[in-house]
Amino acid sequence: MPDTDKKTILVVDDDREIVRAISITLEREGYSVLKAYDGLEALDCVTSRDIHLIIIDVMMPRLDGLSAVMKIREKKNLPIIILSAKGEDSDKIIGLSMGADDYIAKPFNPMELVARVKSQLRRYTSLGDINTRSDDCIVNGRLTFRLDEHVLYADGEPVKLTATETKIVELLMKHPGRIFPAEEIYSLIWNEPAYSAENTVMVHIRRIREKIEINPSEPEYLKVVWGLGYEIEKH
Repeated sequence: MPDTDKKTILVVDDDREIVRAISITLEREGYSVLKAYDGLEALDCVTSRDIHLIIIDVMMPRLDGLSAVMKIREKKNLPIIILSAKGEDSDKIIGLSMGADDYIAKPFNPMELVARVKSQLRRYTSLGDINTRSDDCIVNGRLTFRLDEHVLYADGEPVKLTATETKIVELLMKHPGRIFPAEEIYSLIWNEPAYSAENTVMVHIRRIREKIEINPSEPEYLKVVWGLGYEIEKH
């Protein structure tokens, strides 16, 4: 049996046959499974039980999956995989922007689901919980910066950054919530006095934002604090 340390997974779908099928698949992999059939039941489980990951459908009675995800995110930091018959990119973007970590469209391959579950649990357990650091990585919400690789990952996927962009991201990821003036960023990254630093830094920040934010015009992470500077916000 796989070494899962008996992690508990909550499966939420109003289709009881789907819940049953997913539960059988996960239990074969050594996971404990809790079941809920709408968003309100899911919220009750999250507040009363120790849960390590949630698989949740979008279209459900009483409280839909996306609304449930938003409410769960207010209280808990744990991996959430959205399950939906809708495979449209817009639904995926909405789900991820509301706090989900991954998205699988129905019908799905059970082994793909298991692989995604294992991947998300690895991110949240071996890499550490939100806003935590290990010797070789920094994790902040859906962003992970690997110090050993000098690579930023967003939602588990490597982000293609230039060398300068990577240095800026590393600086900000190492100090989440700290506001860096453009002049300080410039002097630290370019290693020279900051003459007309604002425009140069701003261009790089904009490019990074386009690569890491789901909606760059309404950034969740890389933010400008007007009159003060830039920060990676804690999540």
